[in-house]
Amino acid sequence: MEYLDLQLLHALKIDGRAPLRRIASVLGVSDQMVARRYTRLRESAGLRVVGRLNPRPVGQSVWVLRLQCVPSAAPGLARALAERSDTRWVRLASGGTEIICHLVVAGAGDDDRDALLLERIPAGRRVVSMTAHRLLRMFKGGPSTWDGPAVVLGREPLDAAQQAALAPAYPTPDARAAPLELTDLDHVLLGVLSRDGRASHAALAAEARCHESTARRRITHLRTAGALFFVLDLDERLLGNPATTAMWMSVRPAHLAGTGAALAGHPEVAYAAAGTGRTNVLATVLCPDDESLYTYLAERIGALPGIDAVETAPIIRTLKRTGSLTRHGPRTPGSVPGG
Repeated sequence: MEYLDLQLLHALKIDGRAPLRRIASVLGVSDQMVARRYTRLRESAGLRVVGRLNPRPVGQSVWVLRLQCVPSAAPGLARALAERSDTRWVRLASGGTEIICHLVVAGAGDDDRDALLLERIPAGRRVVSMTAHRLLRMFKGGPSTWDGPAVVLGREPLDAAQQAALAPAYPTPDARAAPLELTDLDHVLLGVLSRDGRASHAALAAEARCHESTARRRITHLRTAGALFFVLDLDERLLGNPATTAMWMSVRPAHLAGTGAALAGHPEVAYAAAGTGRTNVLATVLCPDDESLYTYLAERIGALPGIDAVETAPIIRTLKRTGSLTRHGPRTPGSVPGG
């Protein structure tokens, strides 16, 4: 992948709805050049900008499931989980014996979530064990950006001035604020943005049957409240097939904040969060190769105080990324087969 493509990806990670003209100005190239590169990445690499709800501002929570399975059962169960509308990031790890899945739930009274965790999955004879971790705080990922695409390939990310010129001017959502009540209009707009995060305000207004100014104001309101953000749906194999690894760490409570801040500053880390359970910090790390992963573990993770244990799970296949199946298929609530 050429350096300009990596710069464009980084710019879109900072603000997925940034006008291509502004991106071109920040990168110091022509509008036509950026437009051609963007079109090419969409057509040849399946690049998409996806609008997503930030769970906490709308009263939702996220659970991360770890399922240890009989190898022959793991792919089918992973596909069933990927087809559910309430899952994100469904991955096969550890040689195909483990499934890692993010589950978004509406609240304490989510009956479908309870049935999934308490009945359907445990009833599967080929699920050896299951742990469920409720995410408490995100250190990196979601609404925050990541300069990894260039870093993974040993190239320089956008500098601080370029990043500041592209960053959307929206405040960090208050974790203690009352949940935002979504309107019927919001649901329509979010449905369109989940398919095309760069849909124009005119297209959004046409779908929602409202004035363009109304659609624009509502999108601004959702972004200002921290309820809406934009991510890239991008296959990591485009970055040279880096070694993608899930890490689970047991961190002493007094060191949780420091560990999270350190992980957020590591360019190798695409995602990091604190959660419940014995392994209370989860991170997703991308390194160019196994030697780089070893160095990262030994020198960067090993130098952090307060970490009592680290588990690593190499990712071998991603079935669902940012709420989207990696191959086109149905996305319905669905149930999970018992095996």
